[in-house]
Amino acid sequence: MQIRALFAALSIQFKKQIAMNVEEVRDYCMQKPATTEGMPFGDDTLVFKVAGKIFLLFSLDKGNRFNVKCDPELAVELREQHNEVQPGYHMNKTHWNTVFTDGSLTYKQLHQMIDHSYALIVKSLPKKVQAELAGD
Repeated sequence: MQIRALFAALSIQFKKQIAMNVEEVRDYCMQKPATTEGMPFGDDTLVFKVAGKIFLLFSLDKGNRFNVKCDPELAVELREQHNEVQPGYHMNKTHWNTVFTDGSLTYKQLHQMIDHSYALIVKSLPKKVQAELAGD
């Protein structure tokens, strides 16, 4: 029984350690080509854009969640697989997910969701802008 209690305590600590904070999200987003950041909706939401279009919003007042764009079918699939993925708060729930960063999602999974959102926005840009981003 002591081993189970120890394992449970370690699991809780591990989950706390994998939480992705705003600085880590910011650093990851800002590595992407043509990304800009701002606070157009007030002091409680940090917004990341590519070529002027939003791909991620981070809630500063909550500090543990962000919204990302998502393919509608994948959005539903992710919500069904992970409690940390919910329909986009204050967003079009068909195309946006709210992702909690303090649960059991790994950095890799969080990065994949950010990458997917960025790629969807880039794909929606005019071909000329896409070519500029690709360095063609």
